[in-house]
Amino acid sequence: MELSDRQEKIVEIVRRQGPISGNAIASQCHVTRAALRGDFELLTSLEIIGAKRKLGYYYIGKPMDPLYNTLLNRSVEQYCSLPVVVAPDSHVYDAIIALFTEDVGSVFVSDQEHLIGIVSRKDLLKAAMRNDDLKTLPISMVMTPKSKLVTILDSESIVVAAQKMIDHEVDCLPVLHQEEDGSLRIRGRITKTNFTQIIVDLAKQKRG
Repeated sequence: MELSDRQEKIVEIVRRQGPISGNAIASQCHVTRAALRGDFELLTSLEIIGAKRKLGYYYIGKPMDPLYNTLLNRSVEQYCSLPVVVAPDSHVYDAIIALFTEDVGSVFVSDQEHLIGIVSRKDLLKAAMRNDDLKTLPISMVMTPKSKLVTILDSESIVVAAQKMIDHEVDCLPVLHQEEDGSLRIRGRITKTNFTQIIVDLAKQKRG
C-alpha cells in the first residue's frame, strides 16, 4: 500500500516547512484539522513524521521496510470480528449472559447498528460487587458512552488501529463503517486476539 496523494502532500509540507502545526498543514490541504487525524496517526506511526506538543510536526523521513508495506496493505476490515451487541433498553444481567455466551471481553450497546456505548468485564464486575439487582439495573448505568470511546474505521490500516490501542491502553476498539451520507454504523471489533491472528498469518506467508 502506497501513501495517498494527500499523505504525500502532508509529508512534503512537513519536510519543507517543519516544524509546523496541524492547523497550518490542514489549511494548506484545504481541509479541517480533524479530517487529517487519520493521516497524521498513520504517518507518525510509520515514523515518516514526528510530533511534539507546542512544536508541531517535523520530518523524520524513515524509509518504510517490507514489513511496514505488508502491514499497511492490511485494513481493519480484513481482521475485525463480529460485534456482540445488546439493545440500549437491556439490563446488566443481559450483558453478562451475552458476554459469557459469546466468550468476549466486551459487549457493545447499539440502537439499529448505531453505537451508543460499550460494557467491559470490569464494568460488569463493578456492578456485581455493588450488590445491585443486575436483572433490573439498566445497561446505561454501567456502560462507557460513545463520546468517551476510542474507535477505528474499517477502512483504516491495522497499523493505525494498533497505535490507537497502545496510545489509549485499551484491549478493544469498536470498528465503524462510514456510509455515503457520512453516518457511522458498527462494523465489528478489533482486539489483541485479532492482532495475534495477524502475526500468525504473516508467519505462515513468510514460511510459504
